[in-house]
Amino acid sequence: MIRKYVLSVLALLATLSLSAQRRGPAVGTVVTDPDAHDPVAAWCDGRYYVFTTGLGVMSSEDLAHWRFEERVLPDTPQWARDKGFRGMPWAPDIQYIDGIWYLYYSYSHFGKNISAIGVATNKTLNPASPDFKWEDRGMIVESVPGRDEWNAIDANVIVDEEGTGWLCFGSFWRGIKMFRLDATFTRMAEPQEWYPLCRRPEGTAPVIAGGADGLQLDPRGSDFDAGNGAVEAPFLFRHGGCYYLFVSYDLCCRGKNSTYKVVVGRSDKVTGPYIDRDGTPLMQGGGTVVAQGDARYAGMGHCAVVTFGGQDYMFLHGYDSEADYRSKLLVKKLAWSPDGWPVLK
Repeated sequence: MIRKYVLSVLALLATLSLSAQRRGPAVGTVVTDPDAHDPVAAWCDGRYYVFTTGLGVMSSEDLAHWRFEERVLPDTPQWARDKGFRGMPWAPDIQYIDGIWYLYYSYSHFGKNISAIGVATNKTLNPASPDFKWEDRGMIVESVPGRDEWNAIDANVIVDEEGTGWLCFGSFWRGIKMFRLDATFTRMAEPQEWYPLCRRPEGTAPVIAGGADGLQLDPRGSDFDAGNGAVEAPFLFRHGGCYYLFVSYDLCCRGKNSTYKVVVGRSDKVTGPYIDRDGTPLMQGGGTVVAQGDARYAGMGHCAVVTFGGQDYMFLHGYDSEADYRSKLLVKKLAWSPDGWPVLK
């Protein structure tokens, strides 16, 4: 009972903190150290754009001064309301594919795998453009307690060298999954193809034989503990002919007690297996550390890796001891070691 109470309090505090960030400063406000959670980044019409949990939007000309824009989807989409979701969407991903911007997002209940991933599209990210209009395209996939041993949040999409779209996702439970998208990039392709990418051995969700990767939740008990398999926030990036899977290990959203860090593995195939620098598969809990807490930040994680003007960057958030451990936007230049591993400058 004590553990469940503590988890409930943590969930409430996280929800209140993220809700405050969702409201954020008024549209048009410019700041240099914005609060942000789960950032992803893009470039359009001469400005950088960052999207965060709550589908908040900031833009910048210099990656230093950030102007707050109107949020995407100010109202909960009908499909999400029909499934009982309320409040803010989580953990966006932004992709530009064949002249269209795709914004993937999640709805969830904190600490549960009652979750779903949706997508919205736009012709431009520039609010001043006459073509600017977000259109919600509905749900792609959902997770259901007692049925699924995975959690449908933290979507990230990559298009492989053959033009096929892949969506990876996941948080806690039995780790990170991937499936193929259809030609619209808004639905799962048929026949369904499921690939497990990363798993922490500590994950203890009860399973039986069957399911997408040979395992599924034990249907005899849907009120289960996700265990200590703390992995989430996958992000795939292609460099030098290899695919790199960045994921966040350990705990976010705990203020000064956050232990978030980013680790990476790589593969010559988008579907894996992903192996860390020491040769340990991410499916066995491996992962080479790229970013972690330091003297100022209690933890940092949930990254996106993008290339602007020939320079690779990592966007992530960190719990800042100089700002009451609020979650702050971090933008770091990324370099590559001679043997092809990412290193923060």
